[in-house]
Amino acid sequence: MSDTNEESQDTIRERVTRLAFGGDPRRFDEFVKALDEATPPGVQVILRGSAVTGHKWMSDKPFDADGPGTSDLDVTFVGGGMVTLFREFHIPEIHSVPFGDAHPFAAPALGPLRKRLCAMVHRPVNIQATTSLVQTVRDAVMDQPYLVLLEKPDDEAEEASGG
Repeated sequence: MSDTNEESQDTIRERVTRLAFGGDPRRFDEFVKALDEATPPGVQVILRGSAVTGHKWMSDKPFDADGPGTSDLDVTFVGGGMVTLFREFHIPEIHSVPFGDAHPFAAPALGPLRKRLCAMVHRPVNIQATTSLVQTVRDAVMDQPYLVLLEKPDDEAEEASGG
């Protein structure tokens, strides 16, 4: 990442921490730790949506405009085969629907993680999965900001085994 991108990520992280975690960096770190514990090597975890931008998509309505805990968090797993945990898709086998209140049966295996994350932040958390290719296309075409929460390289498993 370039220095400019790093500054952008820092700015976004500060906004997310203020809006979704009551300004408490420890709560943000606990959220990321819970994701880390559930994420296999080869996966990037990003956060999209109103917590990142400060307002709802396609409107100027601010994050939590309807009261504390009313806006959701949109977590996306990128790569690492995470899409195989999903049953419902926007694009079959490569871009899932968000597992959440609107699609409560989209990824049953991720139910305990979603429940834990929702309890941590006292708001809905939607979990989605996509391939690296779809993420690259979204970056190029949609220009939607996101925050990288976690990157787990493929070689982590190799390093852990002493390889």
